[in-house]
Amino acid sequence: MRGVRTVLAGGAAVVVLATGYAGLDVTGAVPGPLTTTPAPTAAPLPTAPGAQPPPQTPAPVLPTLDAGAPVPDPAALARAVGPLLTDPALGASVSASVVDARTGRSLLATAETVPRTPASTTKVLTAVAALRALGDTTRVQTRVVAGSTPDEVVLVAGGDVLLAAGAGDPDAVDGHAGLGDLAARTADSLRAAGRSTVAVRLDDGLFTGPATSPGWGPGDVGAGFVMPIAPLAVDEARLAAGEYAPRAPDPAAAAARLFAQALAADGITVLDAGAGPVVRVPAPAGAAVLASVSSATTAEQVEFMLTASDNTLAEVLARRVALATGRPGTFDDASAAVVEQVADLGVDVTGVQLQGASGLGRDTRIPARTLTDVLSLVASGEHPELGPVAAGLPVAGVSGTLLDRYDQPGTTAAAGVVRAKTGTLTGVSSLAGLLRDTDGRLLAFAVMSDSVVPGGSVSARRAQDRFATALAGCGCR
Repeated sequence: MRGVRTVLAGGAAVVVLATGYAGLDVTGAVPGPLTTTPAPTAAPLPTAPGAQPPPQTPAPVLPTLDAGAPVPDPAALARAVGPLLTDPALGASVSASVVDARTGRSLLATAETVPRTPASTTKVLTAVAALRALGDTTRVQTRVVAGSTPDEVVLVAGGDVLLAAGAGDPDAVDGHAGLGDLAARTADSLRAAGRSTVAVRLDDGLFTGPATSPGWGPGDVGAGFVMPIAPLAVDEARLAAGEYAPRAPDPAAAAARLFAQALAADGITVLDAGAGPVVRVPAPAGAAVLASVSSATTAEQVEFMLTASDNTLAEVLARRVALATGRPGTFDDASAAVVEQVADLGVDVTGVQLQGASGLGRDTRIPARTLTDVLSLVASGEHPELGPVAAGLPVAGVSGTLLDRYDQPGTTAAAGVVRAKTGTLTGVSSLAGLLRDTDGRLLAFAVMSDSVVPGGSVSARRAQDRFATALAGCGCR
């Protein structure tokens, strides 16, 4: 999902403030028959199979969800969907939680408080924490400042790992800011000051501690699932085209070399021209800023992170949360900061243990009920800044990590209806999200399996998709 574009993420949040869960559907944040505008996440989404394309302008009177839509009867719901949780494809360790998103009332609870390995459904917590701690409109800057001597400039990392190598694209999230633009602006500033020769230094001290987690698999970086975590990178340090390309072992240094080369191409004589080892120095306090570029907003990055299930961006956002709350920018502090932010929203985090913020950490544990409580809070409208979480969840059969799902027998009816975060590791399959049942009631759900048999990931995902489809099709009264 590289190159996903995100537009005006804050729009969903505004509607949630005014109308609560009904507004999520009207804005397209929760897809379904009432959707009247394109979903605010990523590029314009293709129409779900069998659905009619939404009009490009809203109707004069927007239909809304019926606040009086009946709540499913828990006993009827259990009869309808409970047997699906015994599918052998899910393995022996299964948790499920379904709650009424409007009230938070539990409708189905199967081992819902048992902490399980969540894989990438962890990113739901990370997204909420980032929006709460950082705000939805904040951006990070990559700056070049004057060095401690007249012949030095310092490239200062600010937390943007989605930089483009050349020009930035203001309509993009991945590549919103460009390293080439930063070099051109720096060259202009240097020439204006009568300077033509500099040495480029790097200050990437924003994050501290190990760059990789002991919970990651030994091949995760080499396989391109994540980069060593740093506060600066071009295209998340990919060494080749493609989402799962190997990553540079030192992302910030690789970006600094590219910057030096771009600066030289802009007519500035650069000592070593980016070919030698990168010299790291802290930027002088109060140093004059020569040039800067800014990332996409936090809301746009959160949407991108959820839709594409971007592990690197999740870890970087969590480190920003740690720094914003007075902690160091380490794996452990980022994990603790995410849990703290979720707890401060009133969510019960008993049993939650994070090993990083992406879900790659094998020692991460989250109960299913924590996921549904968070999703219910997102949908409630009580915290409008959390609207981009709903907007960023992939849509069944339409976008992100659900693009190629819900095309099997027993699942096609839910294409375009279910919006959920996926989670997959070896032996682990999870799905957590929002859907509207046939009576118009918005439900939050989570189904987690962490003892899937070897080679059984596809079967487990299909079993979970059948569960979500049955839930969406059940008025259950």
